[in-house]
Amino acid sequence: MSASLPFRKMHGLGNDFVVLDARARAFDLTPAQIRAVADRRTGVGFDEMLILERPREGGDGYMGVRNADGTFSASCGNGSRCVAGLLMAESGKDKIVLETAAGPLIAWRAEDGLIAIDMGPARLDWNEIPLRENVDTLHLPVSEGPLADPVAVSMGNPHAVFFVPDVNAIDLETLGPKLEHHPLFPERANIEIVQVLDRGHLRMRVWERGAGITRACGTGACAVAVAAARRGLADRAVTITLDGGDLNIWWREDNHVIKTGPFAESFAGTLDASLLPATSGAAA
Repeated sequence: MSASLPFRKMHGLGNDFVVLDARARAFDLTPAQIRAVADRRTGVGFDEMLILERPREGGDGYMGVRNADGTFSASCGNGSRCVAGLLMAESGKDKIVLETAAGPLIAWRAEDGLIAIDMGPARLDWNEIPLRENVDTLHLPVSEGPLADPVAVSMGNPHAVFFVPDVNAIDLETLGPKLEHHPLFPERANIEIVQVLDRGHLRMRVWERGAGITRACGTGACAVAVAAARRGLADRAVTITLDGGDLNIWWREDNHVIKTGPFAESFAGTLDASLLPATSGAAA
């Protein structure tokens, strides 16, 4: 690897990312390197790192995802809009296929500069979440303080969705990490707390595994829409208001979840060698 590495800083509703391009020259960052870049005081800071790679199965690109703590994630909903936006601008296409570890995502330009993405099917069986044992995913035997009786959904990553009267009354910073590491979740879990405003409008806050409280979570919003519809609390098409803004989610009858929202690029730069203390080797 050279002494510096170009990057873009992007975000979707304040859920922020460092985007690296590994298509021309592959590289492999260690968890320690990723944590160094993620540090908001001495690095760049991000919720997730997105690594754009050459397509593997005929799509327009492959998106790898790493959490701020250096761990792997198969999917990132807000990040997928950012990377899809880059690929569309680069290719001039209005529709692209973005490959991820959770499967291919189809993205297209929507109205008002927004991007819509078919996030694939919601996974609802206990072994798809995954959970450590066979329990009812509509009513998990999980509780901590005022939070209880969540719904489990996987959107390529695990989510536990709790419904509450007032999301602002919940101490998510304290409860989030305890629930993320609950023994029922062998791969940990993203924790969403949700307030039903009406059948078409939900208010959501999120604790993301490996990142903590974030202003938005795209896969989390998809999981929330599915969970609310399964409980009979909302329609299948809803607006979800997160700390960073609104996403429109539609859980289609074929089980696929369509997410529509904005994306933005904040700035571009290069990562100095001081942020990469252990030199990584080029991938084969």
